[in-house]
Amino acid sequence: MSFIAERMGRIDASGIRKIFALAANMKDPINLSIGQPDYDVADAVKEVAVREIQSGFNSYTQTQGIQELRDEASAYYQQRFGAPLENVLITSGVSGGLFLALLATVNPGDEVIFADPYFVMYKHLVNLLGGVCKPVNTYPDFKLRPDAVEAVITKKTKLLLVNSPSNPTGVTLTKPELAALAAVAKKHNLLVISDEIYEQFSYDGTPSTMVGLYDNLILLNGFSKMAAMTGWRVGFAAGPEDIIQKMTTLQQYTFVCAPSFAQKAAVTALRADPSEKTAQYRKKRDLISEGLKDRFTIVQPGGAFYIFPQAPGGDGDAFVAKAIENNVLVIPGSVFSDRKTHFRISFAATDDTIRRGVEVLNRLAAEYS
Repeated sequence: MSFIAERMGRIDASGIRKIFALAANMKDPINLSIGQPDYDVADAVKEVAVREIQSGFNSYTQTQGIQELRDEASAYYQQRFGAPLENVLITSGVSGGLFLALLATVNPGDEVIFADPYFVMYKHLVNLLGGVCKPVNTYPDFKLRPDAVEAVITKKTKLLLVNSPSNPTGVTLTKPELAALAAVAKKHNLLVISDEIYEQFSYDGTPSTMVGLYDNLILLNGFSKMAAMTGWRVGFAAGPEDIIQKMTTLQQYTFVCAPSFAQKAAVTALRADPSEKTAQYRKKRDLISEGLKDRFTIVQPGGAFYIFPQAPGGDGDAFVAKAIENNVLVIPGSVFSDRKTHFRISFAATDDTIRRGVEVLNRLAAEYS
């Protein structure tokens, strides 16, 4: 008898494991793989965390999080987008919020639609819960379009998952494009989850949100990207009262609450002006795009800190293996997609690292000419 639950057979970490195995012997790699900013948490945020720890704010908080941060999250969306949040729940990162949202809403057999390429967690969590993934092919420009979504909707479709700016492509949807997706969701009475963790990394035009475009919407956002608080595990969710109540109940029996001192510090992080860091990362976006455009087929990312080039020769797995052999660490597109034609680069790195990586990748691409 196996002691492993059957549900574990529905998820697979083999793609990531293979890359880690290939990279295990790399010495001081040119690392363009990590989805984590290349800067540290701001001193002002650290100071709040230290002060709260030293003052004894180290116990559980209420399951839904401290009121100050819940209010601040709503005020942030009001100030940035003119759309305040209702029924805010503080989560253990956006990943924790996503897990709670899916666990509270997805029954076995329910269909969940999302763009392909996709953030890896979407597919595996839906599968873990017995849901049915309905990835929508968005190649070659990676835009999730209403007609493509509507084409895969069936009687069993329950949920549309939207990620803009996107991991792994960096593609960003405008407000009219988000509104068009919201209209399809309304027409077919779908629940929408909007993963907006990268919204502060928006480089072209006005940053957009799905908040205010549709009532049956769960908003997810957090502090791991712009605030660089990846290890602090703080995020927030907002949405219909009945769903957020169920998510709160689930949090009570799983994560319990987000870290107490980190919640206090997150208030300060949310009040910070992101414009300087956004400008810095726009320059990194331009540096990687300009550096690759002559040798690779690319879609310039409008946000986040990823670019998703087409692999020379059409086999992303093989090209990534060759890159790793040449001390450049990138991720094959097959980790994020049903196709393996592309690969993901994270430009959340120093400018020097980006330039070194571009040089090697271009040299490897030239071998396919």
